[in-house]
Amino acid sequence: MKKNQYVVVIEQDEDGVYIARVPDLPGCHTYGKTLDELDKNLEEAIALWVKNQKEATPPLKFHSLQFFELKAEGHLSRS
Repeated sequence: MKKNQYVVVIEQDEDGVYIARVPDLPGCHTYGKTLDELDKNLEEAIALWVKNQKEATPPLKFHSLQFFELKAEGHLSRS
């Protein structure tokens, strides 16, 4: 059975809740109070998203993660 890998962006809000989104799957996002809960919810969210897609779209190949900082003068710097 072929396995797809997806890049998942995980953030934590001010209440400590973990929020995940899958950039390759528009609208695919979920949350959890713990990382274990997030993992379970994410597995379900991805499975439902894929199941409900009429046309399968292959995931993009991960390239890199970069941080950008906008300086006060309006100049962008890359880290």
